[in-house]
Amino acid sequence: MSSPSSPAKPPTRTPTRGRPPKLDPDRTIATALDLLNEAGLDALTMRRLAEAMGVQAGALYRYFATKQDLLTAMAERMLADRDTAAPEGAGQGWDEELAGLARALRAALLRHRDGARVFAGTYSTGVNTLGFAEALIGTLREAGFNSGDAAQAMLAVVSFTLGHTLEEQAALSGEAPADPERLRQAVTESAFPHLTAAVPVIADADFNAHFEFGLRLLVDGLRALER
Repeated sequence: MSSPSSPAKPPTRTPTRGRPPKLDPDRTIATALDLLNEAGLDALTMRRLAEAMGVQAGALYRYFATKQDLLTAMAERMLADRDTAAPEGAGQGWDEELAGLARALRAALLRHRDGARVFAGTYSTGVNTLGFAEALIGTLREAGFNSGDAAQAMLAVVSFTLGHTLEEQAALSGEAPADPERLRQAVTESAFPHLTAAVPVIADADFNAHFEFGLRLLVDGLRALER
């Protein structure tokens, strides 16, 4: 994912004369995602969304009572373009199926600017979100894990993937870029010998490698619970 440029103000759509533009949930969500990608989450307001759609702000509340309701619908839409079934590859083990689902979630969030921030704190009961959870829990239950462990594992995978992607998108946004050199200067071998030895890895911006390492730890931990 490339670093987005400075937030640009979305063009204002001037309402046309005559028949009011059609307003429906699907178009509202799609326009909200467009604005998100253009300007980021902080700039996404109900007023700006209404302007982009050529309607009065109050009209949006017909479908979304609060901005949080809108964010939940946006989070649900983010998962629409991923396969809710287990990843391709007949005969692969539960570990690869689980890892594939985690990677698919991360990819879905990375497709949208501030995608992880939008997704965090939402609890959609839409078919895409529930389908993802069903696939992950089902993969583990079919492998012999009990329902409780499978549910806890699903929560752990989602929390890890979401947290990692939040940090990744923050670093890539350019708004709060990581500064490896500042870290290197702050860590002295006399005061922090162990941290000094680890700085090359900590300061490395290879987010794929960091994600895969953490994911492997989760999978290895689950193997200890395998029946």
